[in-house]
Amino acid sequence: MQRIRLRYTKRGRLRFTSHRDFQRAFERALRRAEVPMAYSAGFTPHPKVSYANAAPTGTGSEAEYVEIALTEARDPQKLRDLLDESLPTGIDIVDAVEAHTPGLADRLTASVWELRLDGVEPDDARRAVAAFQAADTVEVQRRTKNGMRTFDARAAVASLEAHPAEVTTEADRPTDRPCAILRLVVRHVTPAVRPDDVLSGLRAVADLAPPVPAAVTRLAQGLFDEETGTVTDPLAPDREAVPTTPAVVTAALGGAGSAIATASTPEGPA
Repeated sequence: MQRIRLRYTKRGRLRFTSHRDFQRAFERALRRAEVPMAYSAGFTPHPKVSYANAAPTGTGSEAEYVEIALTEARDPQKLRDLLDESLPTGIDIVDAVEAHTPGLADRLTASVWELRLDGVEPDDARRAVAAFQAADTVEVQRRTKNGMRTFDARAAVASLEAHPAEVTTEADRPTDRPCAILRLVVRHVTPAVRPDDVLSGLRAVADLAPPVPAAVTRLAQGLFDEETGTVTDPLAPDREAVPTTPAVVTAALGGAGSAIATASTPEGPA
């Protein structure tokens, strides 16, 4: 069985698709691309697809991840191209690697988010960011299936910066109105702190209230480096862990390898 890890995007209007909608579209794309999927056992077999930390409905993303299991080996890049052609525009497969290491989900410990705040002056956003960072805790409320829950939105935020709109190229909806861009790194904790929770925190500490809903995009997710404060590529370990082929082993052994091969022949040398 071969495992392939894919990075995909949710852009434009496709940001409003739910995770369930994506699952249906992705499984249809697997069938159209004739991918030799491995299936689970039991009365209702399902293709072996593992989804990791999907972005909330309504947010765009440049870094979503999924892992699939195949019954036959395929070239990851050719598979990427076939799947990309079979998916709607906006859901794009942008990277594919063969899995050589365990624990992809364990390497998704933080996300880089961009929040576009139309109608907000950059100076107002900077003052709100400074107030948020200066606070020891920022309590916010979110409605869950068990009712309203109060939790700290400050502890999960590793970094938060405000910029004018022109410093970014990731905006979904350009405008000539005042606009501020927030760039934040959020650790994946329990309970999860989402970008809208950070916006609620900014409203609580600095009364920052954008006149229109923020356009939220996940730019990256991966392992958080505490020393540098950056988020690393979660597929990098798979690229680096290229298995050694038998030919390479034989070449490395040189004459000793040939002698071993000869000695192990049942009939012996001629």
